[in-house]
Amino acid sequence: MNLDKPEDILKLLPHRYPFLLVDRVIEFTPGERLVAIKNVSFNEPHFQGHFPENPVMPGVLILEAMAQAGALFAGYTDVESVAGRLVYFMTIDRVRFRKPVIPGDQLRLVLTLARRRKDIWRFDGKAYTGEDLAAEALLMAMTRDAKEA
Repeated sequence: MNLDKPEDILKLLPHRYPFLLVDRVIEFTPGERLVAIKNVSFNEPHFQGHFPENPVMPGVLILEAMAQAGALFAGYTDVESVAGRLVYFMTIDRVRFRKPVIPGDQLRLVLTLARRRKDIWRFDGKAYTGEDLAAEALLMAMTRDAKEA
């Protein structure tokens, strides 16, 4: 799989506009770490209401971007066992929002594998704007056949 091609993201993730929150994977070390980019645009629909005079990316969408990067991590790490399956959130722990993410920012999502046990993945996720830590969390997800969902 070529990580430089955005269309590979579409092959692994079921998400589409306006809910696809990863634009590109820029670094990947199998089984260890993935770094992805989300370009934050003023044209995104949530900024109309959150907040019109002072737009801030909702924290739940930052977490969702981390989760989508985690799904890509799992898919790139173990193509055979993740292919044709969906990745679902199980838990989100130790969430901290450190800095608002605003239009024009480039969100750098850094996911490190903390643990894997069969179909269950645990990631340490961090989201940066520039060198500033914007958010962090421990994420746990599981893969399931789409038919089982």
